Amino acid sequence: MTSSSRLYVIKIGGQVIDDEAACADFLQQFAALPGLKVLVHGGGKLATRIGERLGITSQYVQGRRITDEATLQLVTMVYGGLINRQLVARLQALGCMAIGLTGADMDLMRATKRPVKEVDYGWVGDLMAEDVRVEAFVQLFDAGQVPVLAPLTHDGQGHLLNTNADTIASCVAVALSAHYRVQLVFCFDQKGVLRRPEDPDSVIPLIRPADVPALMEEGALRDGILPKLDNAFAACRAGVEQVLIGPAHALSALSASSSGQSFGTIIRL
Repeated sequence: MTSSSRLYVIKIGGQVIDDEAACADFLQQFAALPGLKVLVHGGGKLATRIGERLGITSQYVQGRRITDEATLQLVTMVYGGLINRQLVARLQALGCMAIGLTGADMDLMRATKRPVKEVDYGWVGDLMAEDVRVEAFVQLFDAGQVPVLAPLTHDGQGHLLNTNADTIASCVAVALSAHYRVQLVFCFDQKGVLRRPEDPDSVIPLIRPADVPALMEEGALRDGILPKLDNAFAACRAGVEQVLIGPAHALSALSASSSGQSFGTIIRL
């Protein structure tokens, strides 16, 4: 039975994590957000910088990090250790009962190692909503905890897996939509999806699947926004109440309006 409780699954991008002032502002607003919530964070550029100091060169194919054994150790230390624990400590200082977790903790997210096709991505995990252990999240919420998820899962055979943070946020949102009224929120450094990418104020307030062809024709949708929209529509079709894409600095607007109309771009079916 679906609960009437609202739940926010909020993903914060690396651009905000890398900006000290922006990150501090976001965390303050996240801590103040009432009700049930989950924070999913990316890794930013810190893993690359620390890897360079350790002699580990980052390799990418079409923007996706190749995760060999050395890189897996690196991202585990940086994502699951340094970044995750810093975020948790800062949220605790703000009175938010945060708990830092990877997918291996409480068997929260058991993914599948990406198969080798044209490219061997190494220790990268592919996650689906059915791989999320919902009852563990319910236990955490019942105990008053606020999960802070690092972009790491596991395969159930003792191996950690580097996993895309957007994917984790979407899968967790879909899985929990069977129990809660879920809003999935992607926070980044823009005000929303822009009609004119060169104009930071040209935010498109609402996008439905039928709007996409015309927006593509206008040139409004390009770069990495199309995959994000595909994931957003898929999440809505799977039970997520709505998806929002908007600015980290305006997170407090979520609680000001239950519809999210004052926050970035709303994605609905």
